[in-house]
Amino acid sequence: MRKSVFSYIEKKYKTSPEYPWAKDDRDAVFRHIGNRKWFALVMEVSKEKLGLSGDGYVDAINLKIDDRMFHDILTREPGIFPAYHMNKEHWITVLLDGTVEEEKIFELIDTSFQATAPKPSKKRSGVS
Repeated sequence: MRKSVFSYIEKKYKTSPEYPWAKDDRDAVFRHIGNRKWFALVMEVSKEKLGLSGDGYVDAINLKIDDRMFHDILTREPGIFPAYHMNKEHWITVLLDGTVEEEKIFELIDTSFQATAPKPSKKRSGVS
């Protein structure tokens, strides 16, 4: 699922993954070209840190969800958690292990992209 997520983001948003942690080539950040804000963080997370049973790690993606009610509804679904390693009120962690359908993940990526997009600047009126 990781490959399809990378491909989707690269194709739709024309941005490539960045690897901000030099020793780690598994945790990738995707940023807006204009404002450099993150809209997705793809990572390996310990199952234990997400409250999952078993040992080992799972691929996951962190995404921004500004709507509080939507955020709360999403985190009740299997495979979606309050964000690991980010603000739990505005971000979610989504498993990339097939628990959440690919199309839903793509929709959530789009939502995150919009939530972190540069805000249009307000033009000042020319009235003196």
